[in-house]
Amino acid sequence: MSVRSVWWAATIPGADKPFDTAHLRVFYPSKPTGSDAERLSGVFPADPAHAPHPVVLIVSGVNVGQEAYRWLAVELAARGFVAVTYDWVGELFGGLKGITPGVELAAAKPDAYGTRATTPSVPAVIAALRTMTGPVEGLLDLDNVALIGHSAGGTVILQSARFFPEVRAVAAYGTHTMVATMLGWPAGTVLPAQVDCPVLLMNGENDGVINGSADRYGEDAATRRDPISRTFDEALPAASGANVQVTFGGANHFGIVHPVDDTAARAFLDAEATTDPAATRAALVDITAAFLDIHLRGASGDALDKALQNPDIAGIRRR
Repeated sequence: MSVRSVWWAATIPGADKPFDTAHLRVFYPSKPTGSDAERLSGVFPADPAHAPHPVVLIVSGVNVGQEAYRWLAVELAARGFVAVTYDWVGELFGGLKGITPGVELAAAKPDAYGTRATTPSVPAVIAALRTMTGPVEGLLDLDNVALIGHSAGGTVILQSARFFPEVRAVAAYGTHTMVATMLGWPAGTVLPAQVDCPVLLMNGENDGVINGSADRYGEDAATRRDPISRTFDEALPAASGANVQVTFGGANHFGIVHPVDDTAARAFLDAEATTDPAATRAALVDITAAFLDIHLRGASGDALDKALQNPDIAGIRRR
């Protein structure tokens, strides 16, 4: 078995041309045959073993290109999932354009929050995957989907997942549901997550980006309580231990990213990683894959318990 990838596209409803297209990359476990068709096209057939494959959709942070999550997609595909990344260049804040997970600000205001999803990209990408042809056609279990989000991508999936009936698990890194005061909420408000499936909430000890954004939420970074831990405590319901928070010792906001692109996004705000980032990524993918195995494939919790024994983990909480 080897990991291969193919491309697809999704139209985002309501977006203006030419900023209405997300470009997808679909990573899948393949089974090469050595055929002339493979040699001439570069496309390998998907491995039919254990198909249909659960689908994991990776939702990026603002201005973080999908290549930054390729390492994670490859690792997950090597473990039998179909992993999907995408770039949507669309509307950001203040009229700027850039890579976005899609943030519908109106849906996050006090009079609307909880009535609909705050991102239009996730349902559009899932719908597009249902139309895919090529080597993965007929081999995707699109009623058995997990979402992985980073930074703003994590926020929108925590705010939206229950509106997507295909979603069975959510994992997020470097994210929270604290909401900006500009949207009309009181300072320090943590919104209840719109999630009715298990959540793996991950963070690094040295997250300089979240600390550097405290003023958005009417808070002082020096005195406030960590908004990621507040999200775990206040935004997520008790779930008999199925919800898990994992803190990676010495990791920063971009611990889920490789390589880090210093020409875009807000990596300049981040604190230094004091643990080898490769070690953080190795622990992160082991934990994430074990979590997904439980909730997408019905595996026991043994592999997750083992992965959580990693010495680079600084904290574990369950609820």
